[in-house]
Amino acid sequence: MLDIISAIILGAVQGLSEFLPISSSGHLALIPNLLGVETGLAFDTVLHIGTLVAIFSFFWQDIINLIKGFLLSLIDLTEGFDVFKRELKIVPEKRFAWLIIVGSIPTAIIGLLLKDAIENIFRGTIFVGFFLIITGLILYYSERHSSGNITAKDMSFKQSIIVGICQGLAVLPGISRSGSTIASGLCLGLEREYAARYSFLLSVPAVIGAGLIQIKDIATIDISFGVILAGFISSVVFGYLAIKLLMKMIKGWSLDIFAYYCWIVGAITLILSIIF
Repeated sequence: MLDIISAIILGAVQGLSEFLPISSSGHLALIPNLLGVETGLAFDTVLHIGTLVAIFSFFWQDIINLIKGFLLSLIDLTEGFDVFKRELKIVPEKRFAWLIIVGSIPTAIIGLLLKDAIENIFRGTIFVGFFLIITGLILYYSERHSSGNITAKDMSFKQSIIVGICQGLAVLPGISRSGSTIASGLCLGLEREYAARYSFLLSVPAVIGAGLIQIKDIATIDISFGVILAGFISSVVFGYLAIKLLMKMIKGWSLDIFAYYCWIVGAITLILSIIF
């Protein structure tokens, strides 16, 4: 049975691994087995809501600007499509809002059409280990093929679609959502800090959408309120700290440290899966 200590640990794991490029889905598949507890989809949903709160807490000003830019762009649209296109080119806030929207479309399509099938096919810790190693390779490759300074004012919608597709592929257990989106952004020439910022803000529609789909499961949760609250607060706190850490690291540090971590954990997981 899930207790408060286990809930805090799982909340910390969710918060850290959701934003650090090490795969939250992979870790949430592994850690409960190590703790000897079962969580269920309802508790996982609570933890995801916690990470959403962390994003809103850290990027509240960006989110307000995105909402403002989106609403203003709708006003532009009433004045004609030419005005709408012109404003998207010259006003970064409006363009950024639509880059998030366009990037979310392939993620939604992949999530709605393939998530259940992928989870049924790639079930088991052996796949988690394999895809963690793939995540490490993605991060390692991106650090050696990133040399751009593209930001919201000149990022193309084609580039946002590519990053959105990479986010959708994170339904594979062990593929890091933040890792795949940041890495793809770097390879497309995005400026490092902007790549991380875009990655985190792109996750907001995805997490909200998944939460709305799974919200019904919370009503069936069979865990005490204290345990739920402990996990939720833990995911918020550690999620916020993870965002803050990565936003600082992305400026001057290499992502190789996370690649090495994914390779080590992935290799250990593969070995243990084969032995046991």
